Amino acid sequence: MTADRTPESGIRHRARGRRRRPRRHSKALRVAAWTAAGIVVLGGTGIGYVYFKLNGNIRSVDIDQALGTDRPKGAGNGSENILVLGSDSRSGGNRKLGGGPDDGSARSDTAMIVHVYQGHRRAAVVSLPRDTLVDRPACTDDRGTTHPAVHGVMFNSAYSTGGAACAVKTVETLTGLRMDHYLEVDFSGFQKLVDTLGGVTVTTSEDIDDPKSHLTLEAGTHRLDGEQALGLVRTRHGVGDGSDLGRIQLQQAFMKALVDRIRHIGVFTNPKKLYDLADTATRAVTTDSDLGSVNSLMSFAGGLKGIGASGLHMVTLPVRYDPADPNRVVVAEAKAREVFAALKNDRPIPAAATEGTATGEAQGVVTPGAAPGE
Repeated sequence: MTADRTPESGIRHRARGRRRRPRRHSKALRVAAWTAAGIVVLGGTGIGYVYFKLNGNIRSVDIDQALGTDRPKGAGNGSENILVLGSDSRSGGNRKLGGGPDDGSARSDTAMIVHVYQGHRRAAVVSLPRDTLVDRPACTDDRGTTHPAVHGVMFNSAYSTGGAACAVKTVETLTGLRMDHYLEVDFSGFQKLVDTLGGVTVTTSEDIDDPKSHLTLEAGTHRLDGEQALGLVRTRHGVGDGSDLGRIQLQQAFMKALVDRIRHIGVFTNPKKLYDLADTATRAVTTDSDLGSVNSLMSFAGGLKGIGASGLHMVTLPVRYDPADPNRVVVAEAKAREVFAALKNDRPIPAAATEGTATGEAQGVVTPGAAPGE
């Protein structure tokens, strides 16, 4: 089959057989940031062992060393781009949650570019569908193994092939934007974070019943525990057209609800609650090496704590269904260039850039919603 490829995006329109295994979830960027900021409060108590314990929880990977200097330049104006991944590891405690064999494999079934604008009062979030067909560049993983370039593969294969470094390289090649930071959370970490928060409240406009994600919700307002929240952000067959695009709509709504919960839970006036959340969050995340310590996370969080749910503009990478396989999507290249140009120039994403593209038909099914008494 003849491929159609443009140099600007590095996208090749090709089809592949579809994997039907249920996938994963939303991102804990805000949890990591807010809990890290709260460590300032803990530090004021003089409990030194708390710092060292939390510092020891954090896992990091050296993205800069793996990718070298052949990367887009940073903006240099105080704005930042953070690649946020949700990994569906099949090993250890994630086996039951992710399904499949305990073979240690993982994919990035949730991916978001978070652009924090200059001044750090607002942010844009661009979700990257895992089923997007891309040209994956040659990349070296954090262990030093080089992986050759491949054409027309699913976006989430970059992470399963070369880990965080390959995922970052693929996103930078696709967008022309430098990823200043990297954050990752897995199945079990996400579930524990929600449980530690005491649940997150959402409102559903219709019933959701998806046996594959083990989620059954009647229309209405619900305080979701960790297991239910994981089911919500993984569900695909229970809403919209059953695609990953519909699931992204739920993930974005849940992310806003999560931000609202963190801002209103009062962790900064409750040392026990703050410690529990900080301990859970630092165990849940993997970061780039620049964020791989409590001090670094505190500094990073200090620049994000002014951004609430109302300051998040959330969109999905402009895509269209692949004519050769409706279970795959390809980048709507002209519109995608508008999105990337806006972020590169630290401007708001124009509404026209995402109009008329594939959506998954699940908008408005889930919205942030406060339960009685909140």
